[in-house]
Amino acid sequence: MALSKQNFTGLVLALVSSAFIGASFIIKKQGLRRAAAISGVRAGVGGYSYLLEPLWWVGMITMIVGEIANFVAYAFAPAVLVTPLGALSIIVSAVLAQIILKEKLHPIGVLGCIMCIAGSIIIVIHAPREQPIKSVLEIWSMATQPAFLVYVGSVVVLVFILVFHFAPRCGHTNVLVYTGICSLMGSLSVMSVKALGTSLKLTFEGKNQLIYPQTWFFMLVVAFCVIMQMNYLNKALDTFNTAVVSPIYYVMFTTLTILASVIMFKDWDGQGGGTIVSEICGFIVVISGTILLHATKDFDRNSSFRGSQPSSPTLSVRLFNGNGELLLKEDEENISPGSMCARRQ
Repeated sequence: MALSKQNFTGLVLALVSSAFIGASFIIKKQGLRRAAAISGVRAGVGGYSYLLEPLWWVGMITMIVGEIANFVAYAFAPAVLVTPLGALSIIVSAVLAQIILKEKLHPIGVLGCIMCIAGSIIIVIHAPREQPIKSVLEIWSMATQPAFLVYVGSVVVLVFILVFHFAPRCGHTNVLVYTGICSLMGSLSVMSVKALGTSLKLTFEGKNQLIYPQTWFFMLVVAFCVIMQMNYLNKALDTFNTAVVSPIYYVMFTTLTILASVIMFKDWDGQGGGTIVSEICGFIVVISGTILLHATKDFDRNSSFRGSQPSSPTLSVRLFNGNGELLLKEDEENISPGSMCARRQ
């Protein structure tokens, strides 16, 4: 499918955005490590000393530049086209993680990255054209339709459960908790970003949308969701391997965002069954690649804990105090078979 001028503009902006965001993951993690080394309190256990670390702010500025490009891209192209291009940030962050952070990416993980890119290309090829919007009131009408309100309610409930029930219990051992919170909030922020971006675009074209309270409401939603994402993304990056966090966050965020866009903006209306099936196949390829990446996380798990070196490839039991210091490590050979099975479970 040939890209329209608007879609092509959105495509270029999305590519630039992904490059900056991918690099920002690495810069921010370097800042988190420095801050943890100085203060002794990691962001993953509630520390905020990284706010005083200049390198972390460099990473934030890099991410902001990427997010601005992404913000503008949503004003020109549908979310189904823009969002999957975040796969490029996976490659950027994975390569830089190997070069700068010395986080090894297993060959299977490389295959997973390639699959993520291939699936994203399939999605882009079959992306729908952007439907013209003449006023923010049209977007508000879409946002208040019953189907989308059900989606918003479901997201709020899930985030509440993850934040107050699962995060304190298994946030440091299960990468899906922190990334799940980021992804759920991210899907709402993208819908608001698209609404706000379209409003500003119309305003610059001479159709002032700032007179409508809906525009300011979307702006508040964007601010709240971004703050939530930043906080829990920092926790995820400080706790787990960057090469694992990036792809998992990408797939969850992309899937939820496109789901939200299909419900709110009805991106698939007017598309043929074959095109929709092709897009779904693209999702399956991307998700398969992410599963491969997730399966390799244990190979570098030890490197996620403030530079500690793995003692052996065998199972280790680690207990941490409030500051994340290593208290106990037991090798597999010292654990009984029954206890071993229970701990593996």
